[in-house]
Amino acid sequence: MKTSHIIYSLGLVAAGLFSSCQKDFLNITPTDRVLPSAVLADSTLFENYIVNRYMSITMQEKEGEGSNPGFGRGFEYALWSSISDESIYNNDDNTWIIQQGQIAPENTGIAGTIWGRSYRSIRECNFAINNIDTVEMSAPHRKKLLAELRFIRAYRYHDLIRNYGGVVMMGNKEYNLSDNLTDPALFKRATLQESMDYAVAELDAAAADLPVTNDSDWKPGRATKGAALALKARLLLYAASPLYKVGTWQAAATAAKAVMDMSKYSLADDYTQLFVKGSNTEVIFARQYAVGARHVCLEISNGPNGYGGWAGNSPLQNMVDAYEMNNGKPITDATSGYNPQQPYANRDARFYASILYNGASYRGSIIQTYSPGGKDGKDGPSNWNATKTGYYLRKFMDDKNPIDNPWDVAGLQPWIYLRYAEVLLNYAEAQNEVAGPDASVYAAVNQIRQRNSVKQPALAPGLSQADMRTAIQRERQVELAFEEHRFYDVRRWKIANVTENVPAYGMDAAATAPGVYTYTRKVALAGRLFADKNYWLPIPRADILASNKKLDQNPGY
Repeated sequence: MKTSHIIYSLGLVAAGLFSSCQKDFLNITPTDRVLPSAVLADSTLFENYIVNRYMSITMQEKEGEGSNPGFGRGFEYALWSSISDESIYNNDDNTWIIQQGQIAPENTGIAGTIWGRSYRSIRECNFAINNIDTVEMSAPHRKKLLAELRFIRAYRYHDLIRNYGGVVMMGNKEYNLSDNLTDPALFKRATLQESMDYAVAELDAAAADLPVTNDSDWKPGRATKGAALALKARLLLYAASPLYKVGTWQAAATAAKAVMDMSKYSLADDYTQLFVKGSNTEVIFARQYAVGARHVCLEISNGPNGYGGWAGNSPLQNMVDAYEMNNGKPITDATSGYNPQQPYANRDARFYASILYNGASYRGSIIQTYSPGGKDGKDGPSNWNATKTGYYLRKFMDDKNPIDNPWDVAGLQPWIYLRYAEVLLNYAEAQNEVAGPDASVYAAVNQIRQRNSVKQPALAPGLSQADMRTAIQRERQVELAFEEHRFYDVRRWKIANVTENVPAYGMDAAATAPGVYTYTRKVALAGRLFADKNYWLPIPRADILASNKKLDQNPGY
């Protein structure tokens, strides 16, 4: 994977460029970093600098171990799912404070690096944008690289907007420390409308000059036209949603339809392998990894303790309950056939592809979370690594990778940022709000439900707009489980005051005879709490103080 080798071999460029700009009182040329002058003098080095903008720096413990963070929490210890109703992180790692509603500007848990990382990346993009004309290269290539930089910058703004609301707009300026005293615009937050309009316009500009397909060495790890349009569709869906109310459902539907009309992407047949293979027809934009480029290996960090794993992001019963029966009926339907004492029989195929449960087949053995005596429960080895919920994460795991001692061996699977199923769901949600559940809404959702490896029954005909809205919300929860969507979905729908104020449930399995179990729901993490202020994250106190308190904090903090 040529792409990944370039990304990891030039970490010094990303880590050291701007610190080298500060005046050195000893007047000694540093030897541990690549200087800006060198980057601008070499077109290959300049392009490698741009490739490194898909990553950022590690800003807190257990973040980007071995390889620098990209966009989001993918391939970190605690995933974003563990600050939602999808999972809990078994050993906390600064997630429980968010689950329990105690996040504050002084203590932001794992959510504390988004503001600083995003603005650092924006400044780094602005450096390249402002200097690209001085680098010797062909005009078409310069045009493509500039579009790529605008996409990366827009992605960072998208991350700021969906976490904080209206944000400070940098334009193309490269701010320095002295600007704290001279430029009041540095701390003025734009409105949510202004912020959203800017990011969407940048994605339009990027899409116009990005290639439809990258060459084989780069796909899908660098921006394409489809990636820019898909991110735009996501942003416009957010903009129209109840929390935002700065856009229209029609604009969101049109944006998603533009990606569909490219006829470039399609759903992968195998839902399980989708998250393991480096490239397929469904992936639009993803983080790529390579053997030898060390990062947190998902198998050991999330695997069962009986296999040598650490339990990591343990799925909640709240998430398990969202999966329908394989006849298409929710488990709350009295006619569904659900048996609470055989709770894992005849469920949606995506359940089996995403979650390990008591009795599941796994790596030539059977998951045993039961007590007494289950090898993957509290009676198993390393019981501090036993799941607190009764479940283990299955999604994203590659069974070809070892669980025990995976370092420098495991790690070929991608982390997907944008995929076609999300685009279809974005379209279905927006179009349902525009016109109700027309044929195109049904078609978009049913494509996902009926892919070859899932074969979930089509949605019932004749649904009302409200019923279709509920069906789409459930479909997003199940299809996109653990992929960093749920946290934002429940907020933009303004239902987090319900979903995040429900206890974090798990399931105890008690062995009453060989192969016979009694299942009892339990609270896996007490004290889950969500307040209205938590619809947005707090800006870290350090950033407020660095502005001499000129930067406005989000309400309630």
